[in-house]
Amino acid sequence: MSTPSTAPRIAVIGTGYVGLTTGVCLAHLGHDVICCDIDQRKVDLLRAGTAPIVEAGLEDLMADAVAAGNLEFALGNDPAVRTADVVFLCLPTPQGDDGSADLTYVTSAAREIGPLLPSDAVVVNKSTVPVGSHKVVKAALGRDDIAVVSNPEFLREGSAVHDFLHPDRVVVGADVPDARERVSALYSSLDTEMIETDAASAEAIKYASNGFLAMKISFINSVAALCESVGADIEAVARGIGTDDRIGPKFLKPGPGWGGSCFPKDSRALVSIALDHGYDFSLMRYVIEVNEQQHQRMVHKITAAVGRNDGDRLDGVTVAALGLTFKAGTDDLRDSPALRILRKAQQRGAAIRAYDPTVQGDLDPYRAGQVQNFDLATTALDAVDGADVVVVLTEWPEFSTLDLAKVKESLAGDTIVDCRNTLDPATVRAAGLHYSGIGRPNL
Repeated sequence: MSTPSTAPRIAVIGTGYVGLTTGVCLAHLGHDVICCDIDQRKVDLLRAGTAPIVEAGLEDLMADAVAAGNLEFALGNDPAVRTADVVFLCLPTPQGDDGSADLTYVTSAAREIGPLLPSDAVVVNKSTVPVGSHKVVKAALGRDDIAVVSNPEFLREGSAVHDFLHPDRVVVGADVPDARERVSALYSSLDTEMIETDAASAEAIKYASNGFLAMKISFINSVAALCESVGADIEAVARGIGTDDRIGPKFLKPGPGWGGSCFPKDSRALVSIALDHGYDFSLMRYVIEVNEQQHQRMVHKITAAVGRNDGDRLDGVTVAALGLTFKAGTDDLRDSPALRILRKAQQRGAAIRAYDPTVQGDLDPYRAGQVQNFDLATTALDAVDGADVVVVLTEWPEFSTLDLAKVKESLAGDTIVDCRNTLDPATVRAAGLHYSGIGRPNL
């Protein structure tokens, strides 16, 4: 780790997944960082050395940065921003009813900090914001002497620390060259490609990246559906096309559909941005539609696994759901495909008994609301006991080592629906169970 000769004072507003990772990692790089939040409970946790999110390596890095004197946490933005050289806005941009990104949190923060900022400070949009938002933030600041820079994040939940410190690229966009250079310099110790451009292009890069990745997942899920129809194996097909350098192997893993805090929101925002400027982004609209179809296909698999016809009610059926978060390595339930699928089954009358290693104990109101009317088990085998079907919805490593003999013994039904292709089909069948995967032939 190298320490800059003159470390700028950095304020990070918002300590969610993006803000906390950004602040901790910038402090790890040797910068002087203060992370601000309006949530007293969250600030108290952080000051006690506890990260309020599940993220590999984050707490250790946070402890090291605090011990080194590079990182502190504050309730509210004043006085932190009064002495800041660079202020990162890491705030939610929730989806509006029309699919557009709601900038209320971002503009509210900009209006609040505008009068407090020292002259010539730089404000950085780290939040995912529509193209042109740099102008909106600039207007909200009300300061001609403050430049706004777009520095989008490309962090995957569960590996955010690694992604920050070992990025494929860092994108910095600004219409003021000096401000762009100052933000780029913050990343100078990272060995990566630096893409310096204008603010609008940087904002577009973020949405285009997430839109493309969502498209890639929807594509491989569609190919998986085709494989089921023609008797091909999606694992072999994905490997075959992924070795093509023009395509690459990443995001070619079939599953229950994409979700989380980014892809659903950003894909719809991309459609909305296009419509606002007179273009019908029909390709992106269909990518979203395919994802919705994938959720329904998983419900079809559950229905077939309990011997009922497509569209039938599921009254009297208990579904053992393994995994609730939108992917492994995170405790994030936002727009989880697992929850969407289970709610559809629940609406048809199924009872849901679920296990997830991160959804345990006393839950905050949001998380409790997300699993409302689910019977939460404390282990995977407890969830399976007496159920009519097992459904693997999140690829937690512990599910790949399930004691299938015990599953067979305690399961009332006889089928595992593997929505993540986590299990070995031959091993499942050898245990006396039926296996239903994604794009895998039913041998």
